[in-house]
Amino acid sequence: KQHKMASMVARPPAAGETYQFNSQPRAANNGLYRDPNDKKGTHYGNISYDRRVVRGSTYAPRTLPASSAPDPIEVQRQMELRRRVIARKRAQEQLRPRSPEPVEGRKHINVQTELYLEELSDQVEEADMGIQTDAFLDRPPTPLFVPAKSGMDVETQIYEGDLFDFDIEVRPILEVLVGKTLEQSLLEVVEEEELGALRAQQRSFEQLRNAELVEQQRLEEQERRHSEEKLRRLTQQRDVLAKEKETSDKLAARAFAHSYLSDLVPTVFGSLSDHGYFYDPVERDIDDGFMPWLMDHVVERLDQIIVGRTVLDGIIREVVSKREASFVALSRQHTGMKLETEAEPALEVATTIPEQQEEEAAKAPEEGGDPEQNEPEAQPAEEP
Repeated sequence: KQHKMASMVARPPAAGETYQFNSQPRAANNGLYRDPNDKKGTHYGNISYDRRVVRGSTYAPRTLPASSAPDPIEVQRQMELRRRVIARKRAQEQLRPRSPEPVEGRKHINVQTELYLEELSDQVEEADMGIQTDAFLDRPPTPLFVPAKSGMDVETQIYEGDLFDFDIEVRPILEVLVGKTLEQSLLEVVEEEELGALRAQQRSFEQLRNAELVEQQRLEEQERRHSEEKLRRLTQQRDVLAKEKETSDKLAARAFAHSYLSDLVPTVFGSLSDHGYFYDPVERDIDDGFMPWLMDHVVERLDQIIVGRTVLDGIIREVVSKREASFVALSRQHTGMKLETEAEPALEVATTIPEQQEEEAAKAPEEGGDPEQNEPEAQPAEEP
């Protein structure tokens, strides 16, 4: 079989022939043009903050620090500052007043607290607008760049068997594959036999262990029964001893009580009788029930009598004061009428009274009598 190697250019054209390019043409991509299928895009930034831009003088030599490793003290200090900032933020979050938890069946929602409220919606407001542009013809695609031909085309003839012989080259690979397969098969067979032996040994060990467990359980059960029987016998003996001791204590207490209470009962009854614990129920009922009830009713009756007398005195006082006022008014009216009737004879009597008094005064010394005794007794005033 003959293989042909195609070069960039088949051969230089002869005289009178046209140039022919044998290889498939392809686009040259040497970084001068942007790939239209690139979706990453270009990230623009401010060159003043780009770390790749060198600051300062470009002529002065740049001195690097003696050790590029950071200072552990500085790193520890920065970590401590970062922890303090995080702790301060956490404390501020905890101290910030929060709304109480909602009751069952409700939940908190965000509300607007601004002066002017606006409607909140999940849908963005959209509007369709159109514009008419002038019709322009599309630009034709840019032709691919084809570099100029350089170099010379060369051919080489290769015969069958010059470069590769399959039988010779495949023999070591087959030996390795077959050897590895046989070795793996033998290992698997040995492993299966070893696993079978292990399973047999495990089964025998399990049978022996199960027999030992059964024997151990039988011995444990026998020991448990012996222990329970021993504890039961000890408990019965303790109960018997406790009952015997209790019986002896009761007998001793009974004998002591009989000897002690033989003289105690008469003494106690006599003391109770002296202190009034034994009493006549009728007398006690009269003292505790009837007499307090009687005294309460007597006090209540006396209170009613006092209240009645007080009310009666008030009524009498009011009636007397009213009758006195009416009698005073009648007496004043009667006195006024009497004075009008006696006004005329009083004038005549007024002229004769002085003459009679002079005559009586002249007769009094001669008779030697007391003038006061000769005076007429004053008549009592008429009561109204």
